[in-house]
Amino acid sequence: MTAATPRRGLVLGGGGVLGASWMIGALSALEQALGWDPREAEVIIGTSAGSVLAGLLGSGVGAQSLVNHQRGVLAPGDPRIDFDPDTASGGALPPMPRLRIGSRALVARTVLHPRRVPPLAAFAAFAPRGRGSLAPVGDLIRAANPSGAWPAAPEVWVVAMDYDSGRRIAFGRGDAPAATMPEAVMSSCAIPGWYAAVEIDGRRYVDGGTLSPTSIDLLCDRGLDEVYVLAPMASFDYDEPASMVGRMERRFRRAMTKRVLHEAGKVRRRGASVTVLGPGRADLEAIGVNLMDHRRRKQVLEVSLTTTAAALADAGPPLSAAG
Repeated sequence: MTAATPRRGLVLGGGGVLGASWMIGALSALEQALGWDPREAEVIIGTSAGSVLAGLLGSGVGAQSLVNHQRGVLAPGDPRIDFDPDTASGGALPPMPRLRIGSRALVARTVLHPRRVPPLAAFAAFAPRGRGSLAPVGDLIRAANPSGAWPAAPEVWVVAMDYDSGRRIAFGRGDAPAATMPEAVMSSCAIPGWYAAVEIDGRRYVDGGTLSPTSIDLLCDRGLDEVYVLAPMASFDYDEPASMVGRMERRFRRAMTKRVLHEAGKVRRRGASVTVLGPGRADLEAIGVNLMDHRRRKQVLEVSLTTTAAALADAGPPLSAAG
């Protein structure tokens, strides 16, 4: 790497089926704006839906191939991706869960040390045990990366939560428990109450978004020059949904945005420039209130391609925040 080439990190947050579509549009826009292939990042962090994209990028699948796949197009040079984004995640609503508390150990920890357990992690502990299967997601990553090994470049870190201890685990990092990439991605996507927890070497793991929508702060000590964050759960401009559910979702989104910006601030204070992209008003109108509603997927993609390009252009150099 030459002195003129900035050391870059890429962070891909959680956000369900529609969050993935939005991030794919944003990845394409980011590639065009910077003239930079996201696969050339020094490290890619993925959480939940973002972990799927991190795994694919780390396995050599490019942003334009992901856009083509979302559009149902197989262009020359694209890998064949045998994954239907409209059905593979199991539908817009979860199957009926098992009527058992998700994690008795984490419930006990929450009761004994309530200030040490983030609110979403506490909710996850009390949630019933999900029945949904993430096997198609594991098959997708396995097809892109048959060996299941972690790439040396870019480094890929996949964030999940240990369901009994509440610890954040960044699979793929040197201090993490051993796991294949498909196992790690499935665990990062295991929404409590929706999907079954993923067992790896005798321990259960669930969606890393229960602890942070992005986990940007994992990059604090990395010494990067630039960090680009695609955060489907963070927004800087809001629509005004008419429904009560919509208003509750936007209120929750504001709380997630504060968390993302707090973490981004930690990385900035270590000397890196941080660009955060999140869905804006037009994106939110396309997304609606259910991030798993696959019927809106293509619309969300096309809107994101336009809005994120405009946000990046408006930010100008040096990029600092956009949405």
